[in-house]
Amino acid sequence: MCTNYAPVQRQLLRDIFGVEPPPAEWKPEAWPDYAAPIVRTDALGQPESVLASFGLVPRSRVRQGVRYYDTVNARSETVGEKRMFAGPWRRSQLCLVPAAAIFEPNYEAGPKSTRYRIWLPGEPAFGIAGLWRDWPDGSYSFTMLTVNADKHSVMNRMHAPGKEKRSVVIVPRQQWDDWLACRDPEVARTFMTLFPGEAMATEAAPIVRRPKEPSATVDAQLPL
Repeated sequence: MCTNYAPVQRQLLRDIFGVEPPPAEWKPEAWPDYAAPIVRTDALGQPESVLASFGLVPRSRVRQGVRYYDTVNARSETVGEKRMFAGPWRRSQLCLVPAAAIFEPNYEAGPKSTRYRIWLPGEPAFGIAGLWRDWPDGSYSFTMLTVNADKHSVMNRMHAPGKEKRSVVIVPRQQWDDWLACRDPEVARTFMTLFPGEAMATEAAPIVRRPKEPSATVDAQLPL
């Protein structure tokens, strides 16, 4: 799973994704509940970029006393069955999450993890398959879709030993328009594949301390 990545900045949204950036600013790295740009289609079917919170159900939407469930990633195998994700999946609320890199823990050097940066050396940015939803106050949130990566040459090196290896779904650039225009969940499943490991690169990255997560606030639990 991916809980930390580098969103693309404004010029790459224009040059690579062909959309005008959202007016608000965002951080160079995103963690759960951070705002970052996504690309989706508008009411006329044209691509647009909006700022959205990382995690389909942000902590601020969780009623006090209710257990918080992590929704930054959605398993492609069960996305249509889980209550948190089924609605946006059935409604084909698909998006691209523009990224320059993702960050994952690697344990090959010992019991203490090393932070690894993963990127596509042939591309200045890439698009991760995601789902989005909106909220009554006009805000948006999103999740990244993942697939099993036990046999992937790069992603099977990440995360703790003994745990299932997962990877975000990187949509090939030539398929971006098809993904965003897809309105059939069964067709959307055909995009749930691993990106070739030979087209990816990794390196140990400096540790960046994740800022303290915002605490949950009292709010009505809104339906999906």
